[in-house]
Amino acid sequence: MTTTTPAPAAAESVQLGERRRRYANYHRPWWFRAFITTEFLIIALLALVWLWATVSVENFSGPLTVRYLLLDIAPLMMIALPMTLVIITGQIDLSVASIMGLSSVLVGIFHVEWGLSIPVAGALAILVGILCGGLNGFLVAYVKLPSLAVTIGTMALFRGIAVGLLGTTALTDFDPEWTSLATSSLGESRVPAVVVPVVVLIAVFAVLLHFTPFGRGLYDIGHNEEAARFSGVNVARSQMTTFILSGAVSALAGIFYTLRFGNSRGDNATGLELEVIAAVLLGGVLIFGGRGALHGVIAGVLLIGVISSALRLEGVTVNVINIIIGVLLIASVMAPQIVSGLQRWRPGKEKR
Repeated sequence: MTTTTPAPAAAESVQLGERRRRYANYHRPWWFRAFITTEFLIIALLALVWLWATVSVENFSGPLTVRYLLLDIAPLMMIALPMTLVIITGQIDLSVASIMGLSSVLVGIFHVEWGLSIPVAGALAILVGILCGGLNGFLVAYVKLPSLAVTIGTMALFRGIAVGLLGTTALTDFDPEWTSLATSSLGESRVPAVVVPVVVLIAVFAVLLHFTPFGRGLYDIGHNEEAARFSGVNVARSQMTTFILSGAVSALAGIFYTLRFGNSRGDNATGLELEVIAAVLLGGVLIFGGRGALHGVIAGVLLIGVISSALRLEGVTVNVINIIIGVLLIASVMAPQIVSGLQRWRPGKEKR
């Protein structure tokens, strides 16, 4: 009786495909390898949109516009970083905006109603965010439920808890020192101080994803989960970690959101998950997992921020902006297929 070994076969198949891709890339011109990528295309598109907005939109190039642009995209950038890790493994987290809303409510309750300091209230809110992410991760990684169904459920659950805790009321009596800090600038410049923790988070996630065995394991999981497990990657623990990071950073973004606007409401950040996912996919992260880079995601976040800011200055309504973001989301799903087709093209030669 013969036995089969599917895991080694799957691992060999993934390795063979990767070797073929690298061989093909090596024999292309350097400009082709450098520029025909999803990340470069989104960076080029960002430059074109920025140029259009600077020339065509009145007051877009002013220092106040750039300042508020950076303030607006700060929570979006924060959440997009762990969302990149989640999607690279082939999963998705739709509960991030609800965790933000729950974090906002908890900071308000702990600080305004219970009298705790902002650092203590924020730490407790982040702990709750970790628990929320841990619940998502446990159900996906260990119970083996589909992440789409799980996070749709927890999105409603966390939002329902947030609204249930405060109802239709809003808490606004926050320490002015902390609300001022959330919107303060670096020295005499117009650059908001929140850029510093955002840059730190970008550096941490860049190292984690691109320069550690953990990050390489995430790509392996996205390519082929069974092959990754056979090659020694702890798939369940890695998936659990990505969801915990997503919950923690979403809670942190909720704290900043609350202090910036000086109010705690159960419906804060409603709908933000659409912009986060659009930015990540627009930045070249493959929706099926296994491919993506943080520099593309950063460009995707900036692109959505620039488009939203320019359209608001032009008097475009929020509903129209959401339609445009939805179109970008569809385009971002199609873009990797287009780029993949271009990368398979051999100029002047038949494919051997």
